Amino acid sequence: MSANALRASLAATALLFASAALAVPRIPVTAQKPVPAIHYRSAMIDGVKIAYVEAGPAEGPVVLLLQGFPSSSHQFRNLIPYLADRYHVIAPDYPGFGESDAPPHDQFAYTFAHFATLMDGLLGQLGAKRYAIYLFDYGAPVGLRLALKHPERVSALIVQNGNAYDEGLGEFWKPMKEDWAHPTPATREALAPLMTLETTMFQYQDGMEDLSRIDPANWRHDQPLLDRPGNKNIQLDLFHDYGSNVALYPQFQAFFRKYQPPTLIVWGKNDKVFPTAGAEPYRRDLPKAEYHLLNTGHFALEDQFGVMASMIHDFLDRKMTK
Repeated sequence: MSANALRASLAATALLFASAALAVPRIPVTAQKPVPAIHYRSAMIDGVKIAYVEAGPAEGPVVLLLQGFPSSSHQFRNLIPYLADRYHVIAPDYPGFGESDAPPHDQFAYTFAHFATLMDGLLGQLGAKRYAIYLFDYGAPVGLRLALKHPERVSALIVQNGNAYDEGLGEFWKPMKEDWAHPTPATREALAPLMTLETTMFQYQDGMEDLSRIDPANWRHDQPLLDRPGNKNIQLDLFHDYGSNVALYPQFQAFFRKYQPPTLIVWGKNDKVFPTAGAEPYRRDLPKAEYHLLNTGHFALEDQFGVMASMIHDFLDRKMTK
């Protein structure tokens, strides 16, 4: 082949490839949502350091995520950025949990009333005048005590395995009920097994649809904090004081009936701590509540995050205003 013929052949080949490239449809570049920054902060409230996680637009509607036993704001580590695209998310650690102070139990009142007062102080310091509350486990009585203090501030409720009715206090609660009714050193010590690694793992794993979704980092985070010197008595004080929440159940229920806050109930139906017997009665007092039972256990977000996060965001988008 001559040089001229070779050059012509190469030119034709190049033209063929260029034509083919032009024929390939261009994929438009779409703008990606910015990933919200997560801030790990603390505030001094009544002389106690309260750690909290904060994310989302400062002027957005506030969503308060209240932790349960034995975790901290860590349990919401996946939900926080998911909601923070639009909502101002605040997730505190109670005293004795997470990164908050843990004063000795004989120098500090470890009660749910005190926790609610401190959370109220934190929200006041942060300028949160209206908020949706995620009620889970210990977060239910803390959040509902806030609702009794400031019913006009509650924009919505998300109820996830958090009790406000006698029907929810079943077999699991018998040793605790004995300590409430007839407290002795023996009834107090009988509750100590609730703080073992075995029980912590049970709370995360029992009743879950898919154990492969459960991150072992949960108990690796929670258990060392439970095992801190002095923490046993802190938690035993709280177990005993939980009975004070039960005495307020009629007031919680009266709040529901009077104010009818928009409510999403999304409940792990296999939970042995807070079984579905505690979920059903909400519908008596909140007949417009959106009600979902999921095939999962206590820490439902660990197992059913995709389903729950979508439900929660959609609910807030439809029901919540500043």
